[in-house]
This record gives sequence, structure tokens and C-alpha cells, in this order.
Amino acid sequence: MKKTRLFVLGAALCMAGLTQAAPAPKASSSKISSQEIAILTDAPAVPPRITRKHAAKVIVNLEVKEVEGRLADGVSYTFWTFGGKVPGKFIRIREGDEVEFHLNNHPDNKMPHNIDLHAVTGPGGGAAASLTAPGHSSVFSFKALNPGLYVYHCATAPVAMHVANGMYGLILVEPKAGMSKVDHEFYVMQGDFYTQGKNGEQGLQAFSMTKAIEEEPEYVVFNGAAGSLTGDNALKAKKGDTVRLFVGVGGPNLTSSFHVIGEIFDKVNHEGSTASPAKNVQTTMIPAGGAAYMEFKVNVPGTYIMVDHSLTRAFNKGALGMLKVSGDEDKTIYSGKMTDEVYLPEGTSMRNTGVAQAQAPTAKTKADRIKMGEGIYNTNCAACHQTTGAGVPQAFPPLAKSDYLSGSTAPAIKAVTGGLQGKLVVNGNEYNGVMPSWSLNDEEVANVLTYIYNSWGNGGDEVTPEDVKKHRINPVKHEE
Repeated sequence: MKKTRLFVLGAALCMAGLTQAAPAPKASSSKISSQEIAILTDAPAVPPRITRKHAAKVIVNLEVKEVEGRLADGVSYTFWTFGGKVPGKFIRIREGDEVEFHLNNHPDNKMPHNIDLHAVTGPGGGAAASLTAPGHSSVFSFKALNPGLYVYHCATAPVAMHVANGMYGLILVEPKAGMSKVDHEFYVMQGDFYTQGKNGEQGLQAFSMTKAIEEEPEYVVFNGAAGSLTGDNALKAKKGDTVRLFVGVGGPNLTSSFHVIGEIFDKVNHEGSTASPAKNVQTTMIPAGGAAYMEFKVNVPGTYIMVDHSLTRAFNKGALGMLKVSGDEDKTIYSGKMTDEVYLPEGTSMRNTGVAQAQAPTAKTKADRIKMGEGIYNTNCAACHQTTGAGVPQAFPPLAKSDYLSGSTAPAIKAVTGGLQGKLVVNGNEYNGVMPSWSLNDEEVANVLTYIYNSWGNGGDEVTPEDVKKHRINPVKHEE
């Protein structure tokens, strides 16, 4: 009996000793010591870098709004948004932060919505906790455990429809060590849109679930609309600046081959990881529901074109943006054209863009014709002749104040419907190239030429479908 009691006592003492010997849990390195309201920004703006060295409680207030807006010239769409624009607000927090998230569904909305943040560790990324009816607000919290650049999106059924309508954005969780300082940070996000009408068809367009299921978008765009990062909306920097792009793909379906023409990415953090970046990258692949960020220094001035390098998406569906860099030239890095000599390869032939176009809406006035023609021009002509009509010296003739457009409109109609090849003199300068014929119907040709004739100091003529029919070179096929 004594031996039994001694054994039990010894075991208890041993267990007590083991308990005392066990190491004490480490104090948290992410102790919350302040509270702040998150700064949220619309693309392409990014909130400022986080300079605090401690974790904080961060309160995020994000409103869901269903709004009608521009998808392309003359084309509108009812977007579902986080914050009123596509993509949604950029959210910037720090590793270790405790986030109190308020999702507010505007009372004028028609649909319930929620949010799935890929930065959240927890069921649905917050989706189950945030399902919110119109006129209501949901609150949940999460700990930012992993640094990185993450996508967020709506996950309310049908999920693909909510995402296809524009419900996506980026959330950056900065590492505790912080991020290096650069001269510019920009927010760019690609999405694919599925409209019932064909690309360029005017007016308010509805969502097509059939096209979404077949993964055949009419538009693939940066920041919610064709041309959102071109012209006056282009990103801007100065020679010698360092640029960091935060790039995401909302999808819902397509993967992006993101590329900046004329630049090499000094660093790319693939898939949003903050681990060691890849260096000297030309094009980086970003999946639907994924993100990456890249840094580069702009060494020479000029306009740098950002594209999805699946190039018909860029030049025909809208996935194109611009970074305009100012400053003095540096001929040691890039000379520009040094000589221009005649080169005549064998086998040169006329190209024809033989894609049938849907019937265009009928213009009732000259003003209607000009407005509709602008959208056709930006889709088909601006890549060569520029949005200003200036053309490209020694490559594409100008349409602005062009003597080719003086007098009869017949030559212009024949050029659009039949193409051009060989020598051409415009405003005293010789051009020798190939212009494809475009499979536009009579109404569309009349619209685009009327827009050109009424822009950039030209004569103001109106071209009618009857004029086009009279002078057309190639017939056009219509879809049944």
C-alpha cells in the first residue's frame, strides 16, 4: 500500500516536473497596439506604403453598389461593384493586422452580395460571414496571417455572374519588414465581360451567361472599360523613375499574359508572393483569381503600351493601357529610327480582316453617326492612326487635316472597303504600306468615315450608307 502511494506520488511529482519544464508559449509578435480606418483607393491609385512597425486593428468599410457605366465607346453596362467602380477599392494592410470588415450593401441594389478575400484564412474567405441583403451591413473579422497580394471577389451564386459583372479587387498584405520605396505605384486589374450584343454594339448591354459558360467574352479590359488607361487616363512617370505595378485578374475565366511593350520587368513577384522575385522578365502569366506585382525603372521617355499578350484581346477587345514617360532622350539606350531604306520582300499581298460583323444600329442624325463612328474608329483604326488622328511618321498616314480626305469621299470609302497597298502621298509625305480592308457593313463604314471627316480639322462631310453602297469595293457578309 505504501509502495502504491509512493508510486502515485512519484508519478504526480514527475508530471508536475514535466509540466514545469515545458517551455512557456512565445509572446505574440503581432500585438495590436493601435486602431485605424483603412485608406481605400480607386484604380489606378494605390494607398500609401505602411510605415508603422507594429500590428494594428484596421477597420475596412466597403460598399457594394450596382451602377450603370461605360464599358466601351457608346457601350454601357450595369456593373456590380465594390465601391462604385471596377475593379473594387484597393485595400492595403500589414501582416499581423486584425481586420474588422464592414460590407455594406446599398439599399438601391437589387441583389444580395458577399465577399471572398483570398487573404483570409477561414471558411469561404469571409463569404459565409458576409452574405448581405440590400440595405444591410455585415461585419466579420480576420487576422492577416500571410503577406502577399491577393484577389477578393463576390462569391454569391451564381458566382461567375457576380464576378463577370465586375465584383473583384485587390488586397495587399505587406510583410512585417515593409516594402521598398518606389516613385510610383499603380493598380491595374484585368477582367473579361460577356455581353449579349457583339463587340462594339451600341447602347446598354446585358450579361450573357451562354457566352460566359463558353468562355467567349466580347470585351477583355483593364480597369473596367476599354480605354480606361489610354489618352488622358494613361499612367504617367518621368525618365529615371521606378514603377511598381500591382496587377490582378478578376476573370472570371481568362488568364492574362501581362506585358509592357518596350520594358523589361526588373523584378516580378509571381502569384502575389512576397518571396524572392524573379528578375528580368518579359511577360508574366497571371491566372484568373490571381495577382502579381512587378517593378521596373523607366530609362527613356515615350509611351509604353501595357497589354495582355494574347494580342487580339489587346487590340480588338480592349486589354490595352498606356504608361507615358516624360524626359530627355538617351540615345545611348535607345536611338530611335536612324535610317529608312526601301525593302521589298517577295510575297507581299493584301490582308483582309474577313470577320463578319453584326448589323449596326441605324444613325438618325449626323450627330448620331459621329458618335457611333467614334467607337468603331477606336476599335479598328486607332492602333495605327492614333486616337488623335496623327498617324505614325513614315508608317501610317495622318487622318488629321489630311489632304487625302479633301474633295470626293469615294477614295476613302474604297480604302476602307477594299484596302490600300503601294505608294500613297498624304500631306506631302510618301507612305508605302498595306492597309487591310475591313468587313464593316455600309452603316458602320458611313459612321466611322463621318467621324473622321468631322474630327481633327477635316472638312465636316457626312458619309451615308448609300454613298458607301455606291463606292464599295468588297461586299460584306452578315451573320445569319
